[in-house]
Amino acid sequence: MTSGQRERVAVIGSNSFSGSDFVDLLLETGRYEVLGVSRSPEKGPLFLPYLRHGRDHFRFMQADLNHDQPALLAALDEFEPAFIVNFAAQSEVAPSWEHPEQWFQTNAVALTALFNALKDRRYLRRYVHISSPEVYGTCEGRVTEDAPLNPTTPYAASKAAGDLSLMTYVKNFGFPAVMIRATNVYGAHQQLFKIIPRTAIYLRLGKTIELHGGGHAVKSYIHIRDVSRGELAAMERGRDGLLYHLSPDAGVAVRDVVARMCVAMGCDFATATREVGERLGQDAAYVIDSTRARTEFGWRPEVGLDEGLAAVARWVDEHWDAIQGEPLEYVHRA
Repeated sequence: MTSGQRERVAVIGSNSFSGSDFVDLLLETGRYEVLGVSRSPEKGPLFLPYLRHGRDHFRFMQADLNHDQPALLAALDEFEPAFIVNFAAQSEVAPSWEHPEQWFQTNAVALTALFNALKDRRYLRRYVHISSPEVYGTCEGRVTEDAPLNPTTPYAASKAAGDLSLMTYVKNFGFPAVMIRATNVYGAHQQLFKIIPRTAIYLRLGKTIELHGGGHAVKSYIHIRDVSRGELAAMERGRDGLLYHLSPDAGVAVRDVVARMCVAMGCDFATATREVGERLGQDAAYVIDSTRARTEFGWRPEVGLDEGLAAVARWVDEHWDAIQGEPLEYVHRA
């Protein structure tokens, strides 16, 4: 890349929480020309932080991996991105029990077709595949990148299948891919049904927050911008064929996160919550080791949990009128 030129990045799943923040970071650096791809039309500024940058170095394409791959590949061939970062997935755990075949279609079958096509694209310098620690099942101790796969839900199994398929292209064709497994991302602009924004919204509405299994499951909450920084480092400097974990220093129980949000918003935890039964397939612990990313990239989380929770509370306050017009529960799309 000569001075003044911007490298080209295609972000598949740009409407997603993680994808939209990654686009925002790319545009913020001033070094990239970005093509965003999503199966749904673009949302508004409530969910898409990158809209603040305008359109000078960003274009959007609506395309579904399951139905529109020829059109997507044609657009990629015209754009010729040096990097493709793929966030597209059926990503919810609990609903995956209802239509598991749809999760496998998107997360394994459609992705395999994409890998097979992209392996022949000479303009592609690196493909960044966004996976999930859910593929490990319950994580005990410090789980490193060579831990065995042990999925416990259709969602996790479908992600594991897609990951294994990708690695066959890495091994047999030298496909220039790196893989990311980040823990429980959160932050402003997240889907409203996720536990952290939902907690802030329910507290403001005076609605009771249900703690599945008493909220004792341990999660590794990490701010979305910390994850985006790690993904950018892997895109730019990762080693082909390697998996990188992105995780905080320690896990925290869901009930403790809710309690800290209650403190941030001046609410009483005991009266704001009630315990309900655990979700099917819920993993008891979720703590993974991110030494590789920390060592190779000098990456580490920078946004503390209390700082991040306060930012989510402010985002809810600032966008309250828009939030009131949105559904607060997950809405499935096949």
